[in-house]
Amino acid sequence: MAGAQATQRLCGPDSEDKPGPACLVASQEIGALPDRPIYWRIYTYDDLQVARREAPREGAVAQAFGQTWLFVAGADAPSLPSARHVADVGPLPVAAGSNYQAEYLKSTFSPGMTAPLHVHSGPEAFYALSGGTCLETPDGVQVKRGAGHSLMIRQGPPMLLMAVGHEERRGFALILHDASHPPTTLTQAWTPKGLCVAEK
Repeated sequence: MAGAQATQRLCGPDSEDKPGPACLVASQEIGALPDRPIYWRIYTYDDLQVARREAPREGAVAQAFGQTWLFVAGADAPSLPSARHVADVGPLPVAAGSNYQAEYLKSTFSPGMTAPLHVHSGPEAFYALSGGTCLETPDGVQVKRGAGHSLMIRQGPPMLLMAVGHEERRGFALILHDASHPPTTLTQAWTPKGLCVAEK
């Protein structure tokens, strides 16, 4: 049974450091993607205006966690003279012929906090600045820990996301979704096996 969105929409000014639902920091129309490996490329800038000036057509600029970020979803690494490269996440499991839109979310989870069960109309990728992540789907479980870890999930399966470990989990997510469908939908059509466990 489907329900509402699994995130609050736009990030508010008081969402910076408070644990709670993921919120939207930026979105960007991508369109059809080339038949080559697609990556989520993450950069930081010292200056917001410089980031906006250098951002490619498929890039999205956001301010979060006290920094200016540029997120780019595409095949080729752009030329960005003023940027600091942070990470490349991928290759993302995209489908040929789809018209994509990128949504970039940020979240702060206390240890043991979970997101509601949900599905996406495209692949999702995670990049963590701190903490640990456990992602359970009907396919199994993925667990990563520490600053700079990343996870990916293909379009379709329901998922449970939990912050694990003893440190607050702070990070970003990219939902590269089919532009003709909602990016995120709540679901009760699956029951997790409890493979993600909060640590005492």
